[in-house]
Amino acid sequence: MDAGQRLRATLDFLLYDWLGVERLSQRARYADHSRETFDAVLQTCERIARERYEPYNRLVDTEEPRFDGERVVLPQAAQDALDAYVASGMLSASQDHSVGGMQLPFVVEAAANAFFSQASVSINTALLTVGNANLLMAHGSELQKQVFAGGQWSGRWSGTMCLSEPQAGSSLGDITTRALPDSDDGGSDALGPRYRLYGSKMWISAGDHELTENIVHLVLAKIPDEQGRLPPGVKGISLFIVPKHLVDAQGQLSGQRNDVALVGLNHKLGWRGTPNTLLNFGEGRYLVDGQAGAVGYRVGQPGQGLACMFHMMNEARIGIGMAAAMLGMAGYHASLSYARQRPQGRRVGVSPPGAAPVRIIEHADVKRMLLAQKAYSEGALALLLYCARLVDEQRTGDAEQARSAHALLELLTPLAKSWPSQWCLEANSLAIQVHGGYGYTRDFAVEQYWRDNRLNMIHEGTHGIQAADLLGRKFRLDGGTAMDLLGQRIAATAAACAPHPELAMHARSLEQAWQAVRGAGHSAWHGGDAERALANAVPFMQAFGHMLIAWVWLDLARASLPATPSAARTGRLAAADYFFAYELPLIQAWLAVVAAQDMTCARLPDEAF
Repeated sequence: MDAGQRLRATLDFLLYDWLGVERLSQRARYADHSRETFDAVLQTCERIARERYEPYNRLVDTEEPRFDGERVVLPQAAQDALDAYVASGMLSASQDHSVGGMQLPFVVEAAANAFFSQASVSINTALLTVGNANLLMAHGSELQKQVFAGGQWSGRWSGTMCLSEPQAGSSLGDITTRALPDSDDGGSDALGPRYRLYGSKMWISAGDHELTENIVHLVLAKIPDEQGRLPPGVKGISLFIVPKHLVDAQGQLSGQRNDVALVGLNHKLGWRGTPNTLLNFGEGRYLVDGQAGAVGYRVGQPGQGLACMFHMMNEARIGIGMAAAMLGMAGYHASLSYARQRPQGRRVGVSPPGAAPVRIIEHADVKRMLLAQKAYSEGALALLLYCARLVDEQRTGDAEQARSAHALLELLTPLAKSWPSQWCLEANSLAIQVHGGYGYTRDFAVEQYWRDNRLNMIHEGTHGIQAADLLGRKFRLDGGTAMDLLGQRIAATAAACAPHPELAMHARSLEQAWQAVRGAGHSAWHGGDAERALANAVPFMQAFGHMLIAWVWLDLARASLPATPSAARTGRLAAADYFFAYELPLIQAWLAVVAAQDMTCARLPDEAF
């Protein structure tokens, strides 16, 4: 069984045996679908990933994007992969029929996209395009939806998000890109209030390329006041559509290049197949109507840009979590295959003198490393599909289901991004270790998986930012409503597992871990001092994430019990046992510093370093 087949078997269990996705067909939005259509989508995506992505993963890593002075040059394989993806209809898979979508459940779309992330995470540049178009569908005008989102759903155009600046990375309140009403036409036209933008944006994935006929940049900028001063903080940020090539109200290219200039490409440790750029807006390299300034159309109201952008950012964070999980899965499958083939050493206390070497998978420590990878990557994948299933509840559930799903997504999003990006990176490190010295060479794919995965703890909000969001906002959101909802679901799983002798101890451990996490969060905020509370936000997030994945694995084990005994069933139950025995106990040390409001790190003066 190859990696794609193993992933398909895992997805079948998660979608049908655990999440009960077939039942979604009973809802009006998904009435045209059935397990047959879901399976067809999964099969198609597995085939495209196997044929158009996986064979070229090393190629796009070694043949990095380059700028020839006029255009960004990528291998032909990148174009072929994107064309195949567009032809599959996956760009708009979960969108309405009215915009050319399939009205596929989002959880099925997420599962199908897992094949592409496993095959080659840096070829698949569709993540930001889909997120860009989704933001416009939520916050754009009707014509902006039709022109700019429609151009992306069709695959003719692609999209980006332009937030960070060279002097202001994650600190968006400090951005200096400015937007001035366009004096040529009074500041508005059919596509929306029209502005001229001036500034620089850094770390823009897919910011320039020739894969599509146009690129739709969503740009955060500030509108100066009457004295020319930029409003302070994030409340003064607005959002603008800035296309690479100007278009008319019918969505046709006007033939005019916008004043958006590529300054350079960032040369990265991983994700090398995706160009990462520094862009200048309004430097005057491409004059529009005889003047400098990148033409942009405001989305929503002035000062509401960051609120709009969070729609795309949160979607991207779940997408990054999926990328991290699938890189972990790719490394797991590669090291599993290697361990089954590589003979080395003898089994301690079992092999007689002079016996032939055994395959390394027969060594206990290699099994430990493989089981850890399985627990990390499959647990992360399950969490992300659970979050995707919540999106479907938001869209099609009754009022109470939609409210609960929204609250849970708010709480789980920082964990869905951060936990896979940390622990599936660890899975990739273990995959290298299983390969030994060979894993540290370019002869095997596992070193690339590690390099690709290292980015995921950084982009779409660093680890520390996710932790501060979790403990600083989401933990206490709406008086702890989301925490109450999660606690109810954890309690239900524990109660369902209590009658089963093989799961009862895990159920008790999970309940204790939940109480410990919740208690430590409240202790962190004792006294109401934000500096003290957030000093150990990352240890809190690590403990919360481990508790959450323990819940996921216990629920997966519960869902596995009725199945006919098989190797897959045995493996899932063993992964649950591993996580409760080896991983869940780690939260005690993390929570100790949280509950104690330990200030060792926060109060250390810089000269002490």
